[in-house]
Amino acid sequence: MHDRAVPAGLSADRLDEWLALLAAQHGIVDLAQLRHFGITWSTVVAQVGARRWQRVVQRVYATFTGPLPRTSRLAAALRYGGPAALLSHRTAAEQWHLVPIQDGPIHITVPYGTSAISQPGLVVVHRSRAHRHIMVPADPPLTSPADTAIDLAVEEPDAVRARRMLIVVMTGGRVRPLDVERRLEERRPRRYRRALVDAVRMVRDGVLSALEELYATDVEQAHGIPKARRQAPMIVDGVTLYEDAVYDDIGIDLTVRLDGRTHLRNDVAFRDRRRDNAAELAGRSRLVFGWRDLSADPCGAADDVVRVLRRRGWDGELIRCPRCA
Repeated sequence: MHDRAVPAGLSADRLDEWLALLAAQHGIVDLAQLRHFGITWSTVVAQVGARRWQRVVQRVYATFTGPLPRTSRLAAALRYGGPAALLSHRTAAEQWHLVPIQDGPIHITVPYGTSAISQPGLVVVHRSRAHRHIMVPADPPLTSPADTAIDLAVEEPDAVRARRMLIVVMTGGRVRPLDVERRLEERRPRRYRRALVDAVRMVRDGVLSALEELYATDVEQAHGIPKARRQAPMIVDGVTLYEDAVYDDIGIDLTVRLDGRTHLRNDVAFRDRRRDNAAELAGRSRLVFGWRDLSADPCGAADDVVRVLRRRGWDGELIRCPRCA
């Protein structure tokens, strides 16, 4: 640790302890810790005034100057929140690699009765009565993957986006739907519970991506189209592949393929061409939709699906949703 981090008046026999603390907390200390080392308030003021240290948030200081690395920002938020503070919400999701890391305030959760309040642009403080049940004793401490996923979804501005967010997180392979389902029962969210329960059910029914959820809700459900069978197995060149949606259960040999890729690898393109050829040789109808198709015009996609279903013998009615022209 740089000499600038060592304040005047620090006892020599405590230097190793001081440096170990700074290493563990990425150069961050709070006022209570400073007092524990016998460092006076006037010394803190002198260090900050001489631009050797900087104040990060109330009662919390960085023992260096310049931009704060992410690890130091996390440590500062936790020191500000107190000994029971946990990383949570978007920040915990970033730590679990559920979402990409973005610039912005650090989210923490503290028990009720803690004095810490949100500091605009720096720390967002949440409170939970279930605090001791949602913690994972990691370094740094944070909420469990399932609790993090639920918190992330509940912060969305509406139920549709909350459901979609939870599906994105669960289908990423890092959060088990069973764990989310259990936590939804044990710790009921303050809003969107029905939408979040629906998200778990859809993933269990075979929805493997946000694009598949978009097709199931905004195309099928919104327009009265029969529910397809998800992830139907198909043998291509002796290998079992899975179709996103098929309508064989209602006697219609239609395959709907949902293409969420932005770039095709050669092996993926070859596999899909073989799958297309296998479907053609079997006399199956095929429709392919991407994210832009379904997000911009789900009603047009529904029209396409219904036209093929009717051509193949379905006699149901297309329901016009509120978005339909």
